Amino acid sequence: MKLKVIWSEFAEKQLDEIFQYYFENISELTARNIAKNILIQTEKLSQSPLIGQEEDLLRARKLDYRYIIYTNYKIIYTVDLPNKLVKISDIFDTRQNPIKIKRIK
Repeated sequence: MKLKVIWSEFAEKQLDEIFQYYFENISELTARNIAKNILIQTEKLSQSPLIGQEEDLLRARKLDYRYIIYTNYKIIYTVDLPNKLVKISDIFDTRQNPIKIKRIK
């Protein structure tokens, strides 16, 4: 069963900020490669949405959050099987204080 991958506005903003950081500080090529590879990782979730581990720091929330890792980034998402959706909620830089993952969007 193939699910549709959708992005929250917050996750899109995080991806834009990641791109902008690498664009301004490293190179356009690096920025494009990192953004492209994050997108490729999220598309894998359409075929295997439950491959990610549960996010322990978000267990207190109503939804079950899962994550997969790409380099230094934790791609946080939820799965809605009845509606055949995977929603990307956040792209979290794991070099930050882990408690920041609980931030309100």
